[in-house]
Amino acid sequence: MEDTSPLSLQFQTPEIQPSPKPFKKSFVSTLMEATSLLRSPSFKEDTYFNSHLKNSEKRALQDLKHNLISTSTTTNGHDSSMWGIPLTSTNPDDRADVILLKFLRARDFKVQDALNMLLNCLAWRKEFQTDVVLEEDLGFKELEGVVAYMHGYDRKGHPVCYNAYGVFRDKDMYERIFGDDEKLQKFLRWRVQVLERGIKVLDFKPGGINSIIQVTDLKDMPKRELRVASNHILSLFQDNYPEMVARKIFVNVPWYFSFLYSMFSPFLTQRTKSKFVISKEGNVAETLYKFIRPEDIPVQYGGLSRPNDEMNGPSKPASEFRVKGGEKVNIQIEGIEGGATITWDIVVGGWELDYSAEFVPNTEGSYTIAVEKPRRIASNEEALHNSYTTKESGKMVLSVDNSASRKRKVAAYRYIVSKSSTIM
Repeated sequence: MEDTSPLSLQFQTPEIQPSPKPFKKSFVSTLMEATSLLRSPSFKEDTYFNSHLKNSEKRALQDLKHNLISTSTTTNGHDSSMWGIPLTSTNPDDRADVILLKFLRARDFKVQDALNMLLNCLAWRKEFQTDVVLEEDLGFKELEGVVAYMHGYDRKGHPVCYNAYGVFRDKDMYERIFGDDEKLQKFLRWRVQVLERGIKVLDFKPGGINSIIQVTDLKDMPKRELRVASNHILSLFQDNYPEMVARKIFVNVPWYFSFLYSMFSPFLTQRTKSKFVISKEGNVAETLYKFIRPEDIPVQYGGLSRPNDEMNGPSKPASEFRVKGGEKVNIQIEGIEGGATITWDIVVGGWELDYSAEFVPNTEGSYTIAVEKPRRIASNEEALHNSYTTKESGKMVLSVDNSASRKRKVAAYRYIVSKSSTIM
């Protein structure tokens, strides 16, 4: 008989229980999951160490440097610097090598093609005035933190850029942002500004963090209306920011993703496609947890990070666990003294299960206190945040009951106990 007794998480360490019996999945579900698993490890990020280059690649790097210096000389001191890093200095500079290698890899180490791409990029940056774009107020406050924004880091330290265009289903919003070519160009400048914020924190050194992670939310995205803007963004980024993205994660992928992919595919290199991770609707947290810690994932994507959290210093680390189908998990936080306040956050990816919280006093004969009565949590609900001040010593028990589901779910929680009320 299957053991259905509650699972206690003492010391934040879940026990291992047998998995429930497998059940049949639809062909589409199987295909999407297989695509995600197969694509995720397919791209190996470059280290940019010179010792890791093939001899032919080392020669290509030296040839590109020489050709760039020659071009700069014939154009009377053409400005050949990016992000404050001079590319034509005769002194060895690992930072310049990192940038030059990005252009070489984008053109399969074909020196002349890489040089043409680099010169076009330098000309574009001068015309676009990218060096001052971070200082500008472009008037898109309503899009900040909604449409495109930098938020936290992945497990390896890459800054993460989130993109979501569902708000443009609103016709008034669409017209206000993309109503004419002038508005479109202003939006593109703002989008470059967001990307430049992420690039500003990169290391540009061998073995360092030299690229960002992109998470693109396709939920409610008006594909037809955004076709022109999307093509502009793709073209602009691919032409002028080669190898700046370590991985592209698509979440809330709808059934018509194949149509979108066929539309964008001609604009993408094979190397870019190898960085894709695809996650269908309802599987967002499961996918993001593989790459980003839950305390750094926005609450709307199944994480614990809320707006302005970063203003209060580094995020408090969360403990991760999984809730298997047909399983109930009890998280026990012990050693709480009388008069203390415990504050906690808890989230389960995709929820659709029952949750409750109770305080169990240590004193024999004392009654258990229902801090949060059992209730069903909807799939679209964000992380729960609550606190409780005790009158006597005891333990807090947070329960998540997934007994009615066969689906395994990722989850995370964190807490702090203090003598006076605090906000995590």
